[in-house]
Amino acid sequence: MKRLRVDEPPLSSAPDITTDAAPLIALKPVQTLRRRWPALLAMLLTAAMLIGLGHELLDHGLAGLRRAVPASPGFYLFFLVSYFALPVCDFLIFRRLWDVPADAFPALNRKRIANDILIGYSGDAYFYAWARARLHMVAAPFGAVKDVSIVSGITGNLTAFLLGAVALPLGYQLIAPDVIRAMIWSLSFALAISLGVLLFSRRVFSLPRRDLWFIFWMDCLRITVTCVAIALAWSWAMPSVSVGMWMFLVAGRQLVSRLPFLPNKDLLFANFAILVIGQDRTLSDLMAFTGASTLLMHLLLTLLFGAVYVLERMREWRHTD
Repeated sequence: MKRLRVDEPPLSSAPDITTDAAPLIALKPVQTLRRRWPALLAMLLTAAMLIGLGHELLDHGLAGLRRAVPASPGFYLFFLVSYFALPVCDFLIFRRLWDVPADAFPALNRKRIANDILIGYSGDAYFYAWARARLHMVAAPFGAVKDVSIVSGITGNLTAFLLGAVALPLGYQLIAPDVIRAMIWSLSFALAISLGVLLFSRRVFSLPRRDLWFIFWMDCLRITVTCVAIALAWSWAMPSVSVGMWMFLVAGRQLVSRLPFLPNKDLLFANFAILVIGQDRTLSDLMAFTGASTLLMHLLLTLLFGAVYVLERMREWRHTD
């Protein structure tokens, strides 16, 4: 029988558990990071939104809130309707697509706030991360988020084109010729982009056609509700101006907001509104107060949803302990 030397390790047929388990142990931090990156992205975007909102409010938002405050409660009622039209319609869309629960509504509000305050489509990236964190609910969130964003953009461009066809012949005398040319070029470019997407729709979109039509009509409803509600809000704040005139101005506002190559859009709309209505001081105060109220709503909702998120995480930690 062969004798083992002292310096030789004993032979064993059992597998080396430490060696086999090492790769699995090394993978755990990577898997944990993959599971947690949506939450990390959400926290980073929330912090960025708070910083952006603070900058906007300290820059000119608080000055707008200090101006003449509308006394009519109708202004605040219709302002809230116009504010929540977008997240409510988005919720109905994703409710149909994914059967999302009620906690999708705060995420959709964050999506809207991030798109308004941060760079474009940052909110869509956040909502994609939110959906990825709930893959048991949806298999391919990227395609749906992409399609909803594209259809929303196409709907906005088509609406702007229709409004331009109505508003420009009526108000072209109040606008400088070079601005009108810039508006026409911008409208043509936006319409060309939309038509190009529609021509290659089979390669661009991943959702079924019936879902795309549902998204389109919901976006039309959202734009209509937003425009009508803000026009009614302004008519309650300034009853001396007719609702029809406010609707005309809101149509111009919607048109200007969709033009890609037009600088100083807010200033252009404000000057156009003053030329149409007059009462430059009262109107400028109303526009400033509306913008500041929107920023304030962004801030309040961001703080509210952030507090709810922190409370939920604290409850989870208590249950795990």
